[in-house]
Amino acid sequence: MRLVVVSAGLSVPSSTRLLADRLAAAAVDGTAARVEVVELRDLAVEIAHHFTNGFPGRALGSALDAVTTADGLIVVTPVFSASYSGLFKSFFDVLDMDALAGKPVLIAATGGSARHSLVLEHALRPLFAHLRAVVVPTGVYAASEDWGAEGLADRIDRAAAELRSLMTALTAAAGTAPEAAGTAGSEGVGAAGGADATDGSGDPGPAGSAPAAKPPVPRGTAPAAPVRTVSGGGFEVVPFEQQLAALRP
Repeated sequence: MRLVVVSAGLSVPSSTRLLADRLAAAAVDGTAARVEVVELRDLAVEIAHHFTNGFPGRALGSALDAVTTADGLIVVTPVFSASYSGLFKSFFDVLDMDALAGKPVLIAATGGSARHSLVLEHALRPLFAHLRAVVVPTGVYAASEDWGAEGLADRIDRAAAELRSLMTALTAAAGTAPEAAGTAGSEGVGAAGGADATDGSGDPGPAGSAPAAKPPVPRGTAPAAPVRTVSGGGFEVVPFEQQLAALRP
């Protein structure tokens, strides 16, 4: 597995980068996952140029490829004006719209006050939901007073464990997807074949017996549309064609 960390911290040293490193260390603890860090501070000029010329520079292109091919992401931004930073948003604006579809993402942010902790829910989570990522349930916000205080380490461990579980499950599912798809396809073909071999009632009949012949359709008469009734939850849904047929004289 390969984990990519996107840090939008601007200062050196950066509390945003510190939080990103602690999340990454907890996420890969006990695994053989590789970690790659993308520092957006170093890509600021190339991101701006990408907006004007439509092409990524070499470093930005490598960062976009790393994010696109990662098995999971940790994204951390400082809070500016009660939201993610402009640099953070700009990086994901130049990323391909489908790049994060189905990819596990752990969201995190840092700020000078705990009053901005809901930035995870009103800004970051909607952004990555829009990009169709699988956002880890636990986000991590670290205010200045959280460093060295109780609680932050537990939130980091919980969020990292959720990301690790998602990455492991989705990576395993991707590894078995062709076999699973083939099995499902075989079952689907078999079911369709079984339906063709019946007399239309769904009863396959005695083993080895030939399928019953379908009654001939009179010349000039259009075959009736198949009627399907779906029921569940105490309600019965009558297809439109069945309702229309009932109204005909």
